[in-house]
Amino acid sequence: IFTYPKTIINKVESSDVGAVYSLNPYQGCEHGCIYCYARNSHEFWGYSAGLDFERKIIVKKNVAELLETHFSQKNWKPKPIILSGNTDCYQPIERGLGLTRKILETCLKFKHPVSVITKNSLITRDIDLLSELAKHNLVHVMVSITGMDEKVRQLLEPRTASYKTRLATLKALADNGIPCGVMTAPIIPGINNHEIPNVIEQAAKAGARTAGITIVRLNGTVAQLFKDWLVKNFPDRADKVWNQIMDCHGGKVNDSRPGVRMRGEGKIAESIMQLFKLS
Repeated sequence: IFTYPKTIINKVESSDVGAVYSLNPYQGCEHGCIYCYARNSHEFWGYSAGLDFERKIIVKKNVAELLETHFSQKNWKPKPIILSGNTDCYQPIERGLGLTRKILETCLKFKHPVSVITKNSLITRDIDLLSELAKHNLVHVMVSITGMDEKVRQLLEPRTASYKTRLATLKALADNGIPCGVMTAPIIPGINNHEIPNVIEQAAKAGARTAGITIVRLNGTVAQLFKDWLVKNFPDRADKVWNQIMDCHGGKVNDSRPGVRMRGEGKIAESIMQLFKLS
């Protein structure tokens, strides 16, 4: 679904991520990750947070033109812009449309800092641009890796690159001098929290310099979508997982409080964070 917005850069002021800017060339995501907090944003467009989110992708066709105009403003002071703050800028549709590549070309042209987070190996297509940006200390990439069990990945993130491929992606980025890290997120207690040490170890071996983590939070419609998925795919531990998620958010499955919502609280959340720090 092609759209032509009037603005493209969003200012984000959050104690969780600091004061930054984000840019999303696509709304909706073909990857189909069941836990995705961005699913709810699709409802603002009149679509469902379920299958519509995965099938009806909104494309901001004029993103590169808007970005160039924005960078050309005399009063614009460059600050890092995050790609994929909402949905993955390297999801499959990017292969044909190339909007993310155009964004990187514009950032390189204006020598503008940019950071990317993705779980798709398609980013390796743009290593030429990313390595040039890296020479000017203008880029950082985080690759999201939620575990090492492929069976779980296929249920949790059905149309994403395999974990093995994501590690290879990290290595390709690092080998080309592109600063990169691993995002172990979201951690779902009872599903993938035990994977943290292995993910960190393998990512470090691949060349990751940094690591980040968040604990799953199920906002809005995502809560019911996730619960249905949980009961269907893990009936033997559905109640346990659900209760542990609630334990991390003060008896709810979502906590919107800044500073707490990403890391959770309580004994289970503390043990997850401690395991991450040790790893």
